[in-house]
Amino acid sequence: MSPRRLTLAAALTAAAVAVLAGCAPASSGSGDDVQTLRVGAVTSPMTDIVEAAADEIEDGYEIELVEVADYVTINQMLAAGDIDANFSQHEPYMQEFNAANDASLVAVQPIYNFTIAFYSKTVDDIEDLPQGATVAIPNDASNTGRALKLLADEGVVTLAEGVDPYAATVDDIAENPKGLEFLELQINQLNTAYDEADLVFQWPSHIAALGLTPQDDGLITELDDRFALQLVVPDEEKDAASTDALVDAFTSDPVREIIDGNETIETAF
Repeated sequence: MSPRRLTLAAALTAAAVAVLAGCAPASSGSGDDVQTLRVGAVTSPMTDIVEAAADEIEDGYEIELVEVADYVTINQMLAAGDIDANFSQHEPYMQEFNAANDASLVAVQPIYNFTIAFYSKTVDDIEDLPQGATVAIPNDASNTGRALKLLADEGVVTLAEGVDPYAATVDDIAENPKGLEFLELQINQLNTAYDEADLVFQWPSHIAALGLTPQDDGLITELDDRFALQLVVPDEEKDAASTDALVDAFTSDPVREIIDGNETIETAF
């Protein structure tokens, strides 16, 4: 059975989520005792993997892909019980959401690692970044730290001594010899800065919309398995049979084939 696709608008508000919660059917067995598991994803290749897993889920279950436009809403929906799982984030981002929202989401299976990069429309070498350049980076803590660590590793900035680079903020920059100006945006908004900023940090799943890849176009690249994209469920469902079925489907050979066919990601299971 092909999963039904539900698309949510990018400007989905908390009120709209509440309406969706009131209207969505509960995950329950049909007349054939098939349990529908609604799995949220934001963009390709995440959505492609959900669809591949839907073809591999064991008897007694089916997966319904729920496309959601942003990373905050997709976690709000999971915490509220409007979806059963999501495949959209790495564990540090999930932990940040839990802490900020008194939520209890759990990462149950890493699926793929991905190469992130800084891109520029005007500069071909990071050493040619001009004085006073504008650098667009994510505005969430885990990805902010990742971006700043990447710049620090390349010697573009220096972070304050003793600061955990993965938790660094712009305020932790001790030396900024080029006088860089930082523009902090949500991940799904960073592409909009590509035409104006001198340097832009972005995930491969989003930069692909501009026809760019980290391998061909990244000025600085990094692949770190602590940021593997994870299958995430509510804490109370982490040991459920349905979660085991999801993990089996998401680690199936067809999912592996999709990952192996995409040069910007690599299998994490």
